[in-house]
Amino acid sequence: MSDILSDEARHLLLEPLLKNGWALAEGRDALVKTYKFDSFVDAFGWMTRVAMWAEKWDHHPAWRNVYKTVEVELWSHDLGGLCAQDAKLARKMDSLICQSC
Repeated sequence: MSDILSDEARHLLLEPLLKNGWALAEGRDALVKTYKFDSFVDAFGWMTRVAMWAEKWDHHPAWRNVYKTVEVELWSHDLGGLCAQDAKLARKMDSLICQSC
């Protein structure tokens, strides 16, 4: 199991994500991002690709899909905050977005 991110790890792992459209959630230790796709099929296809990685890594996002928009929230439920796995999954989500373009 991972630990909550230290201040040093937080800066190292989160800074690139924040520059790539992720944000820190208000009032809690979580990352949030909204993805917009060309169609529902593109959004759902991306979610399916992400789901395979999330299952493989046993680290699952909280997300909401409405038509061609997917709102994502990442945090480690059992830790009550962000850990390295959250940053890893966020990076994977961003890398899979180009496959939906």
